[in-house]
Order: sequence, then C-alpha cells, then structure tokens
Amino acid sequence: MRGGGRATREFLQPNTDGSVFGAVHLGYVVVQSNRLADWRRFGADAIGIHVDELGTDALRLRLDDRACRFLVERGPAEDVMALGWHVDDHETFDRIVARVTDRGVPITEGTPEQAALRGVERLWRFAGPKGMAQEIFTAAVTTPQPLRMLSSGWVTGEAGQGHVAIISREPEAMRCYYHTVFDSRLSDYIDENVSGLKMKIRFLRVNERHHSIAIANLRGVKIDPIRTRVQHINIQSATLDDMLASFQRVKELGFRMAWSVGQHTNDRELSFYCVTPSGFELEVGWNPIVIGPELESTWEPSTYRGISIWGHSTVGETVLDKFTQFRQALRTVTTPEITVPELTGGLSR
Repeated sequence: MRGGGRATREFLQPNTDGSVFGAVHLGYVVVQSNRLADWRRFGADAIGIHVDELGTDALRLRLDDRACRFLVERGPAEDVMALGWHVDDHETFDRIVARVTDRGVPITEGTPEQAALRGVERLWRFAGPKGMAQEIFTAAVTTPQPLRMLSSGWVTGEAGQGHVAIISREPEAMRCYYHTVFDSRLSDYIDENVSGLKMKIRFLRVNERHHSIAIANLRGVKIDPIRTRVQHINIQSATLDDMLASFQRVKELGFRMAWSVGQHTNDRELSFYCVTPSGFELEVGWNPIVIGPELESTWEPSTYRGISIWGHSTVGETVLDKFTQFRQALRTVTTPEITVPELTGGLSR
C-alpha cells in the first residue's frame, strides 16, 4: 500500500467555519451479486487484488492493510448497494450527523454483523442518491495478514480508495446532496459528445483526491442509459507497470474491456475501464493530479472539451449493446430518479 496523502494535518482537519472538507474519504463499496466465483476470479486473477472468501455468501477485496475495501454479498441486484465514507474524527462525524438529522433524514446504526463484514468498528447509514445507502464510520479495522495479490500496491491513504462515477438525471440535486453532507467542492467540468448526445460531467472532491464523485448527465434529456446505480468505480495503481499488467490480464482472461488505456483531460490520470461481473465498470488508473494544500488555495474550476487527451477508445461495443442501452434508457423516462430532497435544497424532479 502506498498512501496518497501529501496534505498537512491542518488541511485535513475540519475548517473553523464548520466545514468537514478534507476529513472525509471513500472507505469501501458494498456490492450485491450472485456471481461470487466470477468476482473472485475478476478481482484476484485479472485486476490483481487480494480476495478473502467469507463462507459461501460474501467476498472481501483488500487494497491495503484495511480488512475490507470492496464487500461483495450474495444477492440478485448485481449493483452497488452502499458507499462507505471514512470520517477522520468524532467532531466531524457529529457535524455530518447533525446536518442529516436536522433536515429530517433518519440515520440508523448498522448491525454488528454489517460492521464486521465491512471491516469497521461501527457504522451509521442514511439515504443517498439513486437508492445507494451512504454509510459513515470513524474506525476501520486493519489486519496484519499479508496481502496476497498480483499488484505491488494501490494508492489509498488520505485520498481514500478511489472515486465513484454516477450517471444522473438530477445532477444539480446530486451535487447539492454531497455539498450539504460533505462540503464537496467542484473541481471542474467535462463536456463530451457521446453517440451524438451531449454529456456534461461534474467532478467533486471532498479531500485531496481530484474527485471522489463524478456526476454525468445527458444535457436536455431526462434518461439514464445504464442499468446500474454507478457507471464506474475507480481504484488507483501504485505504479504504471501495475496498471498495464492488470490491463493485459483482463484481456487474457476474457473479461470484457470497455475502454482502452488512455489519459484524461482534467486530472491527467492514465487508466483503462473494464466491466465487472455485476455489469458496472471498474476504472484502474495511475498518477492523477493531487489537489494538495498549495493547489487547493488557488484552484479554480475549468471546463474541458472531451474526456480524454488520447486513448480511451471503446472496445467491443456492438449494435446490440447500443440497442440494449437505448431500451434501458426508455424505461427510465417515466420513473423519477431517487433523490433525497431534504439534503438537496429541494432540487429534484
């Protein structure tokens, strides 16, 4: 494990104005799937992650000394069910709880069984966008058990385990949600043309990672072209060789590649995208920009034209794939997206 933290302790502490920015980090992701054997092979053999089997009904994927970074529980959803956020201290935790409860959104404590599976001492849950529970915790369980994985390491530390990208028909509501709860800051925008449709992507940071949440929407069209709640989850390789080796293994083992290796315009990360056994994508990246204290003090959001400087070409997409996506998008037209209006300033359809 290589920590991503270059920020000073002052940068990480809540600001004197009550902000929690810098003290919140993506800690784990909870997935529900009936394809546990595929997930084990995908994680351990293709991506190169440490995988622990918890009986016949759950897997835990490790990136570092924490007991869990991905929890894959048996179930039919084939989707992300919850995002776990590590909060640095009890003062910050209390601020977040107050923000949520003061606006009338219930918070419930997770069961001891849920906490144990996620590798945390205790956790609390509340409603999140698109039906994904948001879970917060202050103490992660670490383990002395050596990592058994093909990769030499992953960048976590103060930047958290990576980022989550979501396609939303209510992008402003989602942006306001994460600003209300975590004091997220806008890093930048990307405008992209996808199959003739204009897409705008907002990138939000809650710590030194360039973005922990990316929110994409098709401008002027209230559709969601994908089945899953998230479009992709990102993890960051410690070395370029690690990233390229996992790319090669994914191809050799027959897992579906979504986008070839390329470099992004905004955070300059080199990465590729492959499809997980549950259908959402995993981005494996290397060396994105870190917005540490010096950059933070002068950072101004910009708008970039296009997602990539080079590469990131689609791989293996067929006419049938496009038709399936279009049919899925039509189903969403008459179904409102789940938002939490109490935490978005009332912004929702």
